[in-house]
Amino acid sequence: MTSDQDNDYIVGVVRELCKLPRETEWSEFKVNQSDPQEIGEYISALANGAALNEKSKGYLVWGIEDKTHAIIGTSFSPFAARKGNEPLESWLLRSLTPKIDFRFFELNIDGQPVVLLEIARAFRHPVRFQKEAYIRVGQVKKLLKDAPDRERELWRILDKVRYEDLLAAEHVTADEVLRRLDYPAYFDLLKLPLPANREGILEALSNDRLICACHAGGWNITNMGAILFAKHLADFPTIQRKTVRVIQYRGSGRTESLKEQAGNKGYANGFSGLIAYIGLGDRFGVVISQ
Repeated sequence: MTSDQDNDYIVGVVRELCKLPRETEWSEFKVNQSDPQEIGEYISALANGAALNEKSKGYLVWGIEDKTHAIIGTSFSPFAARKGNEPLESWLLRSLTPKIDFRFFELNIDGQPVVLLEIARAFRHPVRFQKEAYIRVGQVKKLLKDAPDRERELWRILDKVRYEDLLAAEHVTADEVLRRLDYPAYFDLLKLPLPANREGILEALSNDRLICACHAGGWNITNMGAILFAKHLADFPTIQRKTVRVIQYRGSGRTESLKEQAGNKGYANGFSGLIAYIGLGDRFGVVISQ
């Protein structure tokens, strides 16, 4: 479930996409087309297209008329859809290589049901669906191997992108940055005085690339900022799978676990708590989720 602020942001994304003069290599509009195979191919194509166009995300929207971009509604319900006996979302995730973050949102805009699929851009490797990578060339989806110029350019871009600089949250207010990030821990760990005002705090976080200015106004929080200093990793859906888990094992082997504890803070601001917790047990293993 999304908060009112998140819902307003997502509705704003849909309205901005509708303003585009045409579909792009990182956006696609549908009305009711819900074939699982087609959706999977589009996830690959739009993730790769977003990277090729240096966008942080790709988008597939249902309920939008293709030519006019008018909001006309859809009958597609992603959370009720299935592929065979498997929920659509889990089937899609299982069919993607590498695993990327994507999220469905069901919205009501101007009294019409709309579905937004938000897709993280490709990183390090082209995104493949059922072992094939796809790309948009203009408004046409095709196999990446059939567009060698695009494939070479995509690899060039992927080779230079740092994971830490990708975005964990976009277009958030200054207050939201300070709510989501444990900025006192940042200054404490670096043994720096806490600035007297909000502007000084934001400037320091920006200088260390934990946040960056958003072209649409406000701020973006980078993966590095979120992973190191998140108050709650669950506030960042694209990285919440990277939580630290501490597992206590019986004896000297790793065949029988006694208990497991998952962290919910960033790695830097949660480190002292992690060490204190490990100090209470006899034998632990530490795992960073992928």
